[in-house]
Amino acid sequence: MKSSRFLAIASLVVLAVIARLIPHPFNFTPVGAAALFAGAMLDRKRFAFIVPLASMLVSDAVIGFHSAMPVVYGCFAAAVGIGFLLRGRARSPLAVAAGAVSSATLFFIVTNFYVWATSALYPHTFAGLVTCYIAAIPFYGNQLAGDVTYAALLFGGFAFAERRFTNLAAV
Repeated sequence: MKSSRFLAIASLVVLAVIARLIPHPFNFTPVGAAALFAGAMLDRKRFAFIVPLASMLVSDAVIGFHSAMPVVYGCFAAAVGIGFLLRGRARSPLAVAAGAVSSATLFFIVTNFYVWATSALYPHTFAGLVTCYIAAIPFYGNQLAGDVTYAALLFGGFAFAERRFTNLAAV
């Protein structure tokens, strides 16, 4: 039944995003993987964007709002878009891993460029930009590890659930 499948996928995405409220190493969260999973698995594209971004908004209401939210949300919306590219290939571990790496890398590039461009932390020179990216490498490592780990759990766990509970299988 399609509604069971939608509810299961949406619930996994919401739980994954809300899990960012649990203490974790910086950037090691399931948010990027949840956006990727939503894009790949939710049939309706608008829900693929709404479910993870609305979940982010709820968790940000608890954590606190910040000036980089439009950039961060834009990156996660792009992760949903990367998930669209996985449609039909969501069973391939290589494709899922490539999506997770792409999502984490995009987040790293865009958000750190934003930090460099809008703050006084780094000089607004090429050397300052390079310094900003170098300083952010540990965060990128955690983001990459989190996206790959949680993507494996979400995609792999749901594939297992589809086999175990036939009403979750795609029609």
